[in-house]
Amino acid sequence: MKMALKQLMAATGLAMMLAACGGGGEENGTTETQVTEADMPETDENGFIIDPEFQAGLQEQLLDAQPGDVIEIPAGKYSLTRSLSLTGNGVTIRGAGMDATILSFANQTSGAEGLTVTGDDFTIEDIAIEDPKGDAIKINGTKNVVIRRVRTEWTGEPSEENGAYGLYPVQVTNVLIEDSVARGASDAGIYVGQSDNVIVRNNLAEANVAGIEIENTNDADVYGNRATNNTGGILVFNMPNLPRPGSRTRVYDNDVVSNNHANFAAAGTAVSSVPPGSGVIINSNDYVEIFDNRIADNNTGNVIISSFYSTGFQTDRGIADAYDPFPENILVTGNEFSGGGTAPAKAYAELKTAYGGDLPAVIWDGYVNPEVDDPQICVSNGDAQLLNIDRENGFANMAIVEMDDCVPDERLKEITLPDTMMGRP
Repeated sequence: MKMALKQLMAATGLAMMLAACGGGGEENGTTETQVTEADMPETDENGFIIDPEFQAGLQEQLLDAQPGDVIEIPAGKYSLTRSLSLTGNGVTIRGAGMDATILSFANQTSGAEGLTVTGDDFTIEDIAIEDPKGDAIKINGTKNVVIRRVRTEWTGEPSEENGAYGLYPVQVTNVLIEDSVARGASDAGIYVGQSDNVIVRNNLAEANVAGIEIENTNDADVYGNRATNNTGGILVFNMPNLPRPGSRTRVYDNDVVSNNHANFAAAGTAVSSVPPGSGVIINSNDYVEIFDNRIADNNTGNVIISSFYSTGFQTDRGIADAYDPFPENILVTGNEFSGGGTAPAKAYAELKTAYGGDLPAVIWDGYVNPEVDDPQICVSNGDAQLLNIDRENGFANMAIVEMDDCVPDERLKEITLPDTMMGRP
């Protein structure tokens, strides 16, 4: 159903503008429409469309949506003052493009998130969410979520006052995030937490504290992304105070470059401990493969492998019984490394002096579970080296770890999602 499109167009008076924006001439069988200045919707001095009915009409559409409904939002920049929410199943929200349909929450006075979703089989595409007080798009406790060609952005200066998360599915089964952009989040631009069966591909994450974060999640593929100018580029974490751990993540064919942004996370948050200059960080997670990436010029380290004991995480909420603080079964192979490790931040600064030069491509804090004979941390990556920094003993016994052929015979499997999510019939 597309009743939502007609009702929103009636409310905004944008039918003529849509015809002009959507017209493709004779090539696609449509007729071009000439639009005069008088046909265009009225905007204020900040470029926002003046339509007092838009926000109420959009929220009404979200409240009334039925399975199969497509809520289409025309091109334009709209100012909203309160959060939006959707609880229905099987709904699609579709704009005219991530730089054409913009929902701005810069004037938000009510609620925190931009959009909160608790319905299954949800798709959002071709739209932007800007400057919410809290998270931009939060999707919680659902299944089958597609986020496609969506931009979330805090448009001002980096600040801990920015919302924590841009794209934020949590406790979701089956997630696809693709061709999207996340900028300015004070925690993670693209975050997937406590979820299962996840693909994050072909996105741009820049100027966030964490560009892309996979946390306490099982079975994720992260590929084709560009993470740059974040504090940390791509993070695969297990946090200690969540009810379930995660494992089995593949990070491959990404560009993780120059993630040297100052950390602007709120004090006490997990990512406030991420040192600027971090490329890929694996923390307290098992069965992680980092392969065929291009990782360069991350000043603290191109790849950092650490345990809970190196993080300084807050544990006021306790530590879950199932929590394993040690990273194990980590594979680094086939990556293109350059630069990096040239100007380590804060706690790692003295490490460069102790080591005697630029740090190797892969840094490991060296903590090992005393009940495990071999943590199976494998770097088989040309001349790239693994440095055990012996964090537990203040770097006293740091050493390059020499390895034989350590690549396991069995590799992690490709993640598959339902055909309907992948655009297959």
